[in-house]
Amino acid sequence: MSERLIEALGRLEYRGYDSSGVATIFEGELHRRRAEGKLGNLKTRLKEAPLSGTVGIAHTRWATHGAPTECNAHPHFTDGVAVVHNGIIENFSKLKDALAEVGAKFQTDTDTEVIAHLLTKFRRDGMGCLEAMHAMLKCVEGAFALAILFEDDPATIMVARNGPPLVIGHGDGEMFLGSDAIALAPFTNDITYLNDGDWAVVGKTSVQVFDIEGNVVTRPRHISLATADLVGKGNHPHFMEKEIYEQPEVIARALGHYINVNDSHVTTTSTDIDFAGVESLAISACGTAYLAGLIGKYWFERYARLIVEIDVASEFRYREIPLSPRSAALFISQSGETADTLASLRYCKAHGLRIGAVVNTRESTMAREADAIFPILAGPEIGVASTKAFTCQLAVLAALAIGAGKARGTITDDEEQVLVQSLATLPGVMRQVLNDITPEIELLSRELSHYRDVLYLGRGTSFPLAMEGALKLKEVSYIHAEGYAAGELKHGPIALIDENMPVIVIAPHDRFFDKTVSNMQEVAARGGRIILITDETGASMSKLPTMHTIVLPDVAEIIAPMIFSLPLQLLAYHTAVVMGADVDQPRNLAKSVTVE
Repeated sequence: MSERLIEALGRLEYRGYDSSGVATIFEGELHRRRAEGKLGNLKTRLKEAPLSGTVGIAHTRWATHGAPTECNAHPHFTDGVAVVHNGIIENFSKLKDALAEVGAKFQTDTDTEVIAHLLTKFRRDGMGCLEAMHAMLKCVEGAFALAILFEDDPATIMVARNGPPLVIGHGDGEMFLGSDAIALAPFTNDITYLNDGDWAVVGKTSVQVFDIEGNVVTRPRHISLATADLVGKGNHPHFMEKEIYEQPEVIARALGHYINVNDSHVTTTSTDIDFAGVESLAISACGTAYLAGLIGKYWFERYARLIVEIDVASEFRYREIPLSPRSAALFISQSGETADTLASLRYCKAHGLRIGAVVNTRESTMAREADAIFPILAGPEIGVASTKAFTCQLAVLAALAIGAGKARGTITDDEEQVLVQSLATLPGVMRQVLNDITPEIELLSRELSHYRDVLYLGRGTSFPLAMEGALKLKEVSYIHAEGYAAGELKHGPIALIDENMPVIVIAPHDRFFDKTVSNMQEVAARGGRIILITDETGASMSKLPTMHTIVLPDVAEIIAPMIFSLPLQLLAYHTAVVMGADVDQPRNLAKSVTVE
């Protein structure tokens, strides 16, 4: 049992974590092993002290309440109860005080422990397992995916979902549960997704699902597309590098879903979102996905002449934006489970908007709740810092913007053909760039690793790309970096410029190039060390001295953001490698953020 639990945890390592643990019931008693740090530490613990049993739960924890110590690692135990939990219990402090008053002794600093103590209290009050579970759920507030063992009921696992995903797997004479179908893939592809507010009793061969009121409900079974094969690094030392080099292949796959190369038109027309009848578009996402949405905003405004409202989902969901049912909304998320983005989606849906989900996981909550699904088809992305998902999101948004423009009559057939032909060249150009620039990026990274602060500048779609480059560098190398609109340089950031400040300027030779060169001159006049990322035409026209110039091929404006993202990704990756950082699992970060 413990071996299978550890195998499933290994398939979720990419999400980020700082401790892990496993619990089983054996001969009528609960037993557990926990360890801080990487999963290998837990494996060592289990070799030293194996666990037996035929029912068990396991968890990788990303610290929210309390330090990432073994004491705070899940599963949490109280008398006869074991609990693992993804999420945050928002009213835990109030519950903890009330439980302490009736004798509960807390052993951890976590919010999760109140769940175990509540269950123990209700059992001592005479409730059965089912009754205690329902009573506990009525007490807790916040986001949670729970799996619970009761020592005196070794044939079942109790589960509940409110926010973070929870999947139940149907096997042959056995049942499974996990936070992601990918964890269950080696055991079964026959799965049931729980809805928010659902809780369930999982037995050896069956599951009974209840809604928040305690009524028995039926949830459909699906055949999961998650692969049972563990994703490997191949010949690459890190997943991040592997995923950077996978981009030509996955971009080709994504574009093949959205464009017809033979007659150069977009095939994305959705019967669920009619862009011809949409008066405005709302876009929301978090992190790198938000920056993809910002670039998409430029495209939708330029090619489809749509007014676009965009914000990070953690702000969007609370702004109480006046929305018209004649508008549509796009939500972008690699996992399709991002808590703030999902809440924003539900806000727009409640206001009558048609909803599109740009996701990598077609079985995710966002995909299931959207009217139209726009898969990015990037395949599993294991590195916490997004690379191939970002460029696939951009490729899909570009195709959608062209399709919207065609539907709205804001671009002609000829213009559509030119744009689609440009997209069709993207995989080949990406492959060429990755082959050509890697050696010089490796050398530049060694120099960049000596600095503690870096500024990125860009105009037009290169502005959000500057923010993405800065985000990548600070995520994986821990160098402080900021991305700015080049035109904002004189409005504050120029105060930082001196000989110790590298300034990375993203400047394809587009309609903004001359303005960006003027900003470069302002940096040079103050001794700033310029790293220029431009194309062949831009390099021939810029005469300013630079710390280094990275020259990319001349490309059409619509594919420039995907091409220019490559040196930014490689620069962050190789700088982090030089500095000895944990590239695939940077400190404090999680791949999928399923809580606020």
